[in-house]
Amino acid sequence: MERDELLARLAEMEEAALAGGGEARVRKQHEAGKWTARERIEGLLDAGTFMELDAFVLHQCRDFGLEKQRYPGDGVITGYGRIDGRLVYVFAQDFTVFGGSLSAAHAQKICKVMDHAMRNGAPVIGLNDSGGARIQEGVASLGGYADIFLRNTLASGVVPQISAILGPCAGGAVYSPAITDFVAMVDQTAYMFVTGPDVVKTVTHEEVTKEDLGGADTHNRKSGVAHFKVADEAAMVGLLRRLLSYLPQNNLEEAPRRLGNDPVDRSCTELKELVPTNPNKPYDIKDVIRSVADEGAFLEVQPDFAANIVIGFVRLNGYSVGVVANQPMVLAGCLDVDSSIKAARFVRFCDAFNIPLLTLVDVPGFLPGTAQEYGGIIRNGAKLLYAFAEATVPKVTVITRKAYGGAYDVMNSKHIRADFNFAWPTAEIAVMGPDGAVNIIYRGKMAEAEDPVATKAELVEEYRRTFANPYRAAELGFVDAVIRPEDTRKVLIDAFASLENKRAENPPKKHGNIPL
Repeated sequence: MERDELLARLAEMEEAALAGGGEARVRKQHEAGKWTARERIEGLLDAGTFMELDAFVLHQCRDFGLEKQRYPGDGVITGYGRIDGRLVYVFAQDFTVFGGSLSAAHAQKICKVMDHAMRNGAPVIGLNDSGGARIQEGVASLGGYADIFLRNTLASGVVPQISAILGPCAGGAVYSPAITDFVAMVDQTAYMFVTGPDVVKTVTHEEVTKEDLGGADTHNRKSGVAHFKVADEAAMVGLLRRLLSYLPQNNLEEAPRRLGNDPVDRSCTELKELVPTNPNKPYDIKDVIRSVADEGAFLEVQPDFAANIVIGFVRLNGYSVGVVANQPMVLAGCLDVDSSIKAARFVRFCDAFNIPLLTLVDVPGFLPGTAQEYGGIIRNGAKLLYAFAEATVPKVTVITRKAYGGAYDVMNSKHIRADFNFAWPTAEIAVMGPDGAVNIIYRGKMAEAEDPVATKAELVEEYRRTFANPYRAAELGFVDAVIRPEDTRKVLIDAFASLENKRAENPPKKHGNIPL
């Protein structure tokens, strides 16, 4: 063949790959308010950096007439590119081709970019929009899912893995995103469920819509499966790029530093009066987080799930830091089953990827009740304890107010290897609150008192002066310093700077047995 003929054939092949499932299906995708797979990649990556791999791959199925339906790429676009100049690997399922369903060839393409990511130490971003396994291929498609699951598991803690859910994600397809580090969903467009509404109705006779069963709101508020909810695909692209800016390329590197114009020694004057003098009055812990963060920027993770604990990323002097903070505005900041699981997984992610941890403590204890005990608060609370104790990254704790009982221990206390523990003058560190402590310690004295109410009030105040403060813990060295709230930003930046070359290792072992 002549050179021109060879080039013409290449152009023809490229055109077929770019066409996806054809104009009609692309139009239908747009009418549903969704971008095409290629539009998603173009929006996500730096302009002109995408290098596509396996554009001409075809499925090998010869059953059910599929041999007559073969599209170059087979319903998934894979390759690598750059985000803010940093290498990332990406795959985007193409709903216009077989509904984005997964075949053996489709799976092999995804596995190939995941293997590249592992070898080259770069994040993997999956843009999911798929009807699930391609039924016509039978067990071959199921095997393809398992091949992906294995790679997700082996890559966990080695390279960051992020899943964007941009359409349906059902059956076996949901388990790959579930293993990845972060799951983000588009509201009213994305769905995740193991079995859909029709199967649910048949088996359990429950009537439920796709949105209620597995929509973005459900998984962000109720199940905790998802970490982020966005309004549309443009917002998704912005979120993914912002999230990646806080993360390193892999577990051997540190997150990129981004210096702004926020002075290191800026006084947080707004924190002086933040904590109410009434210990039962709430305040918003996010005010503390934004006050100390560079330029007030805070990327909250799972904001709608287990809101009694707050997690997310900030920068301090340009360095990425993971934050875990009790939220007095919700359930008084108590730890419960969901908040313990939420925080534990975040702590383990930060530790795996060398991101220092800041813990802000205002916790009256674990949430009481039969629902919590039957739900396994002992086992689940232990997950957070385990995560903090296991973590070897720089760890700094600030106690803003209450730190009572076992929850004091769990929230990154000195006893489980926190590097620096600071407290505000408003801190109350004790086995329990003054009211409960007086009821136990002085039960006999109050029973004999002429005026039990007045006597109890005096005893509560005495207990508060003696124990409900940071100074007894400071005497014992459990608190390294009592600091003024307005100095918190400077103290934190200095503390983390001093820990820059921290060396800590856990005992050699295959892995621990976290109380799952």
